[in-house]
Amino acid sequence: MRRTFVLAGAAAMLFALAPAAQADPVGDLLAPPRDPAAYLPTPLGDSWFDPPAGFETRSPGAVLNSRSVAVLPGTTSTQLLFRSTDSKYNPIAAATTVIVPDAPWTGGGPRPVVAYNEATDSLGNACAPSYTLPRGTNKEIDRVGDLLGRGYAVVVTDYQGPRQAYSAGIVSGHTVLDGLRASRTAGVSPDAPIGITGYSGGAIASGWAAQLAPGYAPELNIVGVAFGGPPTDYNILQRSLNGGIGSGLFAAATTGLAREYPELLDSTNDTGRRIALLQKDQCVDVLSYSGLLLLDQRNFSTSPDVFQEPLTRAIVEENRMGRNKPEAPIYIYQGLQDFLIPKEGAEAVQDQWCAMGASVHLELVPGDHAAAEGNGRPGAFAWLDERLAGLPTGGCERVVR
Repeated sequence: MRRTFVLAGAAAMLFALAPAAQADPVGDLLAPPRDPAAYLPTPLGDSWFDPPAGFETRSPGAVLNSRSVAVLPGTTSTQLLFRSTDSKYNPIAAATTVIVPDAPWTGGGPRPVVAYNEATDSLGNACAPSYTLPRGTNKEIDRVGDLLGRGYAVVVTDYQGPRQAYSAGIVSGHTVLDGLRASRTAGVSPDAPIGITGYSGGAIASGWAAQLAPGYAPELNIVGVAFGGPPTDYNILQRSLNGGIGSGLFAAATTGLAREYPELLDSTNDTGRRIALLQKDQCVDVLSYSGLLLLDQRNFSTSPDVFQEPLTRAIVEENRMGRNKPEAPIYIYQGLQDFLIPKEGAEAVQDQWCAMGASVHLELVPGDHAAAEGNGRPGAFAWLDERLAGLPTGGCERVVR
């Protein structure tokens, strides 16, 4: 009885919060569709995002469309649609926003560029940076402004790809790297030193870009990757988020992953499909609030324990950070009191990468997930400054603040 009540309450709350995106939302909720396309984000109705015919034959990073946008005073901003690669190595079109200060670069060499990966943590197209940046609604514009104030060009990619595949690591890494390739057509020097950074969901994109770069984009001059609060392993997040206060985001992350791996929907029951329909266009704030319902993914599956299914385990392992060695030096910061994204994930990734011979500094800072971002970011940006200036670093160390 309690489970029925909780699930009914979840559906009622999410229905109240969800936009009426489907043509027949009530009918779809009564009889959830079997077509995976029904669970993709609603298009914005902007033809600029439609790739030209035959784009699949273009090289990763090739620019398919461009337009000027206004983001911040004193900068020139260009949005680019480019060819990239999804989690199964199929061609996709993704978008990025390249922001270059109008003031000349006064340092040595070409102007550095930073791929700033916002914690998008959302499922809707209207939540992506390409939509929020020109409208003045981007929630991390102050971080972007900080980097621009240092004289760097900043590349903010819709790293979740055209399906808004929140939490999917491989597509996130590919799109960040291809966004940097594409940025060369918008005022970024091919020889520019590159930094990559982001927190939480943005750490997924940053860490995956770092570890995919040697094989996928070896020509990029990546000199340092600094990220914090990284969700590295679904096995850890299942214990820390599922069924708890972070369950709204965990449910959304499951939906995002299923957009890259639609075979996951085969074991989703009708209640789970309803949750996915209701969340399909929601942004991070609403998804966070829905965690109050303490959603448990095991209630949304036809399997007795979906987390132990061979298919689930294989996809989770494929999207576990730490499996490939990054060539660029890495700086990770992590909250000691973070109960949503526990420190064991960052520690495990450092151990794995260091065992492969990578250079990884792990900074354990005071605070929960929210506080650790503010406590750790200044040190991460200072470290990134040094790498972009050409100062050397190396080795592995773990520091507790």
